[in-house]
Amino acid sequence: MSSERVQEISKLAKELKSNLKQYPNFPKEGILFEDFLPIFQKPQLFNDLIKAFKLHVGEQKIDYVVGLESRGFLFGPTLALSLNAGFVPVRKPGKLPGPTFSIEFQKEYGSDVFEIQQDVIPKGAKVLIVDDILATGGSAYGAGELVKKLQGEIVEYLFVMELDFLKGRDRLSAPVYTLFGGQEEELKN
Repeated sequence: MSSERVQEISKLAKELKSNLKQYPNFPKEGILFEDFLPIFQKPQLFNDLIKAFKLHVGEQKIDYVVGLESRGFLFGPTLALSLNAGFVPVRKPGKLPGPTFSIEFQKEYGSDVFEIQQDVIPKGAKVLIVDDILATGGSAYGAGELVKKLQGEIVEYLFVMELDFLKGRDRLSAPVYTLFGGQEEELKN
């Protein structure tokens, strides 16, 4: 990647990060919640988010962007459109029609289940998996396992932010890219 692209991504990421809000003790005591929803309140910031990811992806051929419920749905379809790729949602149980594959996975606050429709990604398709924050990696791991059941090829996992201290990237079987890091450690009381 050229130094100009790296510099532009860095500039965009800095501006995006400066617009996040933090909420202590949400959704439970001891958690400092990083809210990236303010990015969507300003069209230029939303454009900058998509531009930063598109600059990172570059000329790689991507067939599908898989977005995780629910905040991966906020920017996944727009990123897919900008990459001329399809968008595929990974959802909680009972939300998708037709035959689905499901997987139970562990995440920061306990276990959960994701589903994907069985016929949405052809064998060998190049896939990006996107979500807002990489914490423990449980949700992304679950989505990745579903893509593997469909025999899609995970090119990369993309996140807006990473909570480095939780080491979520260690659980993932493909390259991981985040626009910026987050908290050094959990909120101390």
